[in-house]
Amino acid sequence: MITQASIEGLKQVIDIVDVVASYIDLKRVGSNFVACCPFHDEKTPSFVVNRTKGLYHCYGCGVGGDAIAFVMEYEKINFAEAIEKIADIFNFSLEYEKNSVSKKDDSKLLETISRFYQRRLMESPPYKDYLLQRGVGLGFIEKFGLGFCGPSFETARFVEENGLDKQELIALGVLGEDNARIYARFAERIMFPIHSPNGKVVGFGGRTLKEGLAKYINSPQTKQFSKSKLLYGYHLAKEHIYKYNQIIVVEGYLDVIMLHQAGFNTAVATLGTALNRDHLPLLAKGNPKIILSYDGDKAGINAAFKASMLLAKESKAGGVVIFDGGLDPADMVVRKKTDELEALFSSPVPFIEFAFRQIAKKYDLSDPLQKESALKESAGFLHELSPILQEEYRNFVAEILKIPLNLIAPKYQGSAKIYPKNPAMNLPQSNSPDKLESLIIKYILEDRALLDMAIEYIDVRAFRHRAKEFDALCRGDFANPALIGIAIDEGLLLREGGFRDELKLLVLKHYQNRLENVSKNVDLSFEERSFQIRKIKNAIIKLRQGELIPI
Repeated sequence: MITQASIEGLKQVIDIVDVVASYIDLKRVGSNFVACCPFHDEKTPSFVVNRTKGLYHCYGCGVGGDAIAFVMEYEKINFAEAIEKIADIFNFSLEYEKNSVSKKDDSKLLETISRFYQRRLMESPPYKDYLLQRGVGLGFIEKFGLGFCGPSFETARFVEENGLDKQELIALGVLGEDNARIYARFAERIMFPIHSPNGKVVGFGGRTLKEGLAKYINSPQTKQFSKSKLLYGYHLAKEHIYKYNQIIVVEGYLDVIMLHQAGFNTAVATLGTALNRDHLPLLAKGNPKIILSYDGDKAGINAAFKASMLLAKESKAGGVVIFDGGLDPADMVVRKKTDELEALFSSPVPFIEFAFRQIAKKYDLSDPLQKESALKESAGFLHELSPILQEEYRNFVAEILKIPLNLIAPKYQGSAKIYPKNPAMNLPQSNSPDKLESLIIKYILEDRALLDMAIEYIDVRAFRHRAKEFDALCRGDFANPALIGIAIDEGLLLREGGFRDELKLLVLKHYQNRLENVSKNVDLSFEERSFQIRKIKNAIIKLRQGELIPI
């Protein structure tokens, strides 16, 4: 079992935004972060994450809790497994009870292998010289942990001599197994260790210099390594991404290293796969401007086109930089074209504009039938954008297709079209009838000592809308999702010293409701009804004079 002290220590370093953003795409709205809820189907975001309180809540389906609860719910795992996953995210070392079996730390095993590869590179001149000839300095070979995996027997010998777990290395994709023969999957390749966002080695990319083989191969999918979610170099780039509000996405590992070497420290790369929706949570951290920097060949332009459409539909800022003449970012650095790179990165072609231009290039616009096809494809993409962007880009589409503007109608009125996520929230409105009751509860959640004062004057009868929530509060059920929803509701504004005034108002409303009910109660005799009315009216007078009385 994980020790309680270790769990409490982990809780002190957890940033719920980092945890949730590693699973879903979050957008900042005020001091909160919002998204469409991952636990039920919705089109308008009602899922809120509050960093300060370390809580999330969905105002649509009612789920809520802390970072641990989120991981448990999302991954469908138990408490201990969620703790271990979060510890991995924050590079936190958990402690276990003496009699329990501690979790294997795969990253330490991969770090050991990575250091072995690094030593072998320094002992392998042809491969080290290749990197130096490509312009990679020794300092950046070390910074990125580049290495070399020699013949299979060398890796096998290292594994044996150091008593490493062969089966675990097979599971992690370092070794392979074929008819009981164990071999090095990356034999005779330059090695690029791939890290998680928090800097742990989770896999490798390998580059061969031999003809007739796949130039690059990556680790297979494992419990730690998901190439569709990770970005090469992100662990080194993330602080610069936050600082400069920019992320440069390139195609190759060497492109990343050379850009960093030239001072473009926000560069990252996808891992041999196209940029896809699974990359969005990592790309969205800090909400940076995203620059796609791809080769100018057919494959590069097609990849940029697909990524641009994805990012445009998500209303992401940034754009595309395409390199002409068969050059890539690494070539540009080697040729000392850093000023040209700076100019290109500072003025990329916006995603939407790039996508529309690529659609137009697919067709012969001098042919009316092809022009019609171009219009259909352009309109289909246009209608995936927000209403504002549709209006903004209608003229642009008409111009590049050379057609009248009236042929390009926006599609957002009376349409069932699903538009990109926006900050509009299904949150309780500040003028909702339960606002006062929610305010009372939020005051108490902020200062638990106020509960003692509250129960001197009120009980659950004072709550017409939030009776269950007040009952949960009195029972100390602070993990109740409804209470979490109140705790992070930014529409509930608290005033210093305002609790007593709100409490008086709640008691007053209670007596006013009682007065209305008694007046309508035909089951009471005239005398009883008159007595009750006088008693309630006296209480109301005292409350209006500033006296706080129990209900």
